[in-house]
Amino acid sequence: MLTKPQIEALLADLESDRVERTESIDNTDKFARAVCAFANDMPGHGKPGVLLVGARDDGRPVGLRVTDRLLQNLAALRSDGNILPLPSIRVGKVVLDAGELAVVEVDPSDLPPVRYRGRVCIRVGPRRADANEQEERILAERRTARAATFDVHPVSGATLSDISVRLFDDYRNISVSSDVIAANHRTIEERLASQRFFDLRRGVPTVAGLLLFGTDPLYHLPGASVMFLRFPGTTMTDRPSEELSVSGDLLTVVETVIQKIRVHNQAAPIAGDGFREEVVRGYPETSLRELFLNAVIHRDYQSNAPTRFHWFDDRVEIHNPGGLYGVVTPETLERRNDYRNPVVAEAMKTYGYVNKFGYGIQRAQAALSESGHPPALFEVDDRAFSVTMRRRSP
Repeated sequence: MLTKPQIEALLADLESDRVERTESIDNTDKFARAVCAFANDMPGHGKPGVLLVGARDDGRPVGLRVTDRLLQNLAALRSDGNILPLPSIRVGKVVLDAGELAVVEVDPSDLPPVRYRGRVCIRVGPRRADANEQEERILAERRTARAATFDVHPVSGATLSDISVRLFDDYRNISVSSDVIAANHRTIEERLASQRFFDLRRGVPTVAGLLLFGTDPLYHLPGASVMFLRFPGTTMTDRPSEELSVSGDLLTVVETVIQKIRVHNQAAPIAGDGFREEVVRGYPETSLRELFLNAVIHRDYQSNAPTRFHWFDDRVEIHNPGGLYGVVTPETLERRNDYRNPVVAEAMKTYGYVNKFGYGIQRAQAALSESGHPPALFEVDDRAFSVTMRRRSP
């Protein structure tokens, strides 16, 4: 975090485009727009932007008392899903002689353009504005140069014809503000590129573009599928009673598997000891859904192996290529999150499959506990990630 002397210097620099001051303590929309603009770093400073809550436009503190609740609300801007891709921020409090300030430091994003509820906010001098088409293009080109995650990599050999424009237009209608769309005059390639689905320099779709809108993603990404197997017993030695390989655009894959989960999650009798029957009780749909979506979002799409969903009489197993990513460790799995595929994660939020980022495993475990099921167990190594949910005793 910035030091007290650095904060005082920023308060006094009324012309800086790296700082925004506000007296409001509850204008979440204003806070989010500021964070989005600093994440885009349109001036290209390569340094954090700073939101100072509790300061007047002339730099004087208003005498605010910074509460834990205010700091928590500011920290929530990172993961509430309204700013995409997720921004990198730090939140803290500084005590000055004239009063306290809440400080939000925002790092420039490696994946611009960043949007807040479908709008690309930027700084133009000391004020905020919505980016025009040329400014969005500049930000998109910066992203190409900085791209680190696999889902924004260009796919050699793919072409625009491998993308379903209809699917992309459907997505764009819910991810970009309608007035922005109405004022748009860009080519389809530029529209795709503005959301990280197309690489303008190479003239090819990105991994995320093919996964989400590809007419045949499996042709270019051999592991982009889900293998669903239903076993009639408790071991894989039993012949599957149902076997389904699901591929295609990611929305179709997710919807198909979720519908399959609902069918098999109905309570049903199975043979027990002697002539008795036991009832297989359904799992909490929240747990099945969250852990499956976690697999789809976080898997390693460089692998040729599919995501595997195995349903046994006594448990459900989900096996995923790719171990833990970034700052996540086995010890912090349920408390910390990082994104191997941030563009895919953003799309799942936009489609409505993810309510908040970083809480899926917690929600799944809570639902299992409330319904009397044992907690989900995770097995992780450098190359794979597996989770097992066991059904509760009859």
